[in-house]
Amino acid sequence: MEERKYLTTWRKYIPVIRLHLKRSLNEDQSFKLNITDFESAGDRGKSGYTFSLAIENGKVTNNISGSAVARDLYEALKADDAINEMMRDKNLKISVGKSFVLSIKTTHISAFK
Repeated sequence: MEERKYLTTWRKYIPVIRLHLKRSLNEDQSFKLNITDFESAGDRGKSGYTFSLAIENGKVTNNISGSAVARDLYEALKADDAINEMMRDKNLKISVGKSFVLSIKTTHISAFK
C-alpha cells in the first residue's frame, strides 16, 4: 500500500481549506473538490473518497485508520501553522460525501467539561 499518496493533492487545497476554516467559525462551510485531482493520486474504486474526520483541540477523535484520504488531509492540516492555531480549543467536523463536497463545521470546546 502506497503511503501518503493524497498528501500532495490536499496541500494544493490548504489555502482554500484555511479560508473556509476561518469562515466556519461563523457558519458551516462547504465547497466542491475536483474529483480528478484525487483519482490521479490513487483509485479508490467502489469504496470512494467519502470520510468523516472529527478533530478536537487539534487531535483526531474518530478512527480514520481505514481512510488514506482522511489521514493525508489531517497530515496536511497539521503541517499548516495557521490551521493549527485555528484548531486550538475547537471541535471540527470535516467530511467529504459522495457528491465530493468537503464540509467543515466548527464549534468551540466548552470550558465546562
